[in-house]
Amino acid sequence: MSLSKKVKVGLDETRILILGSQILLGFQFQGAFRSAFEALPYRDRLVWVAALGLITLTVALLITPSVQHRMVEDGRDTRRLLGVIGRCAGLSLAPFAFALGADLFLAVEPVLGLVPGLAAGILFCGLALLFWYGLEALKARRVGQRERTMTSREPEHEHTSLETKIEQMLTEARVVLPGAQALLGFQLVITFSDAFETLPLASKVVHLVALGFLALTVIWLMAPAAFHRIVYAGEDTPEFHALGTRFLLAASVSLALGIAADLGVVVAKVLASDRAGIAASLAALALLIGLWHLYPAMLRRRRGSPG
Repeated sequence: MSLSKKVKVGLDETRILILGSQILLGFQFQGAFRSAFEALPYRDRLVWVAALGLITLTVALLITPSVQHRMVEDGRDTRRLLGVIGRCAGLSLAPFAFALGADLFLAVEPVLGLVPGLAAGILFCGLALLFWYGLEALKARRVGQRERTMTSREPEHEHTSLETKIEQMLTEARVVLPGAQALLGFQLVITFSDAFETLPLASKVVHLVALGFLALTVIWLMAPAAFHRIVYAGEDTPEFHALGTRFLLAASVSLALGIAADLGVVVAKVLASDRAGIAASLAALALLIGLWHLYPAMLRRRRGSPG
């Protein structure tokens, strides 16, 4: 399999993970505004915040390769990028598993009690870790060594055609778009909940600003396809590739701002602490901007602009 094909498959696998994680992130945001949430003990609220942080980390890791592909590699397929895709996908599964276990605990505990809730959370977190890490580690001890060796001996980069660059740029837009649309939908529903009416005006305004950032994200992610059809009649051109890359990078900025802003609103409500909300928002923004923009910019300067 060629390096370009491996990168394409890696991005497609990331799409499987990102949609589920972003929908779960939307559930974390929306669930805090349900009437039954007010009955949760403070202990469960802390678990909720922990799950929210874990799923935010998952999303951050899964989008990182696409941003690096645009900023660092300028759309070229490289062995370094293939490694980034694999590492980010592998790392993202652990916080996803723990967030899944926490959410199942929160779902079961109000119905069956604390012990069954803990059992359900631990069971499904353990199953996720087993099927996502354990079985693979056991299997890798016996098979796959030749294939892993072949991948490690791949050239650092190979010629990436304009057609492949554009195909992968559109794939990267599809990686983020469904989840961003689902997140926008979840956040729109919140504005019609009774709990939203009880928020202070400042929190309502921050939520509306976050909605604006998410809407802008969806607009920017859909723009490359519209330009490709209307302006370039489906033809691949260097100008379209550069334009699509700028839209994708702009969408990553607005998505980071939207997630960080709304995370602050939710944490402030869940813990009844504006300071906690501000701290959570700043921490999320630092994580997202750091992974998606500052670190890739540093790598690009270190490596020099691709030729």
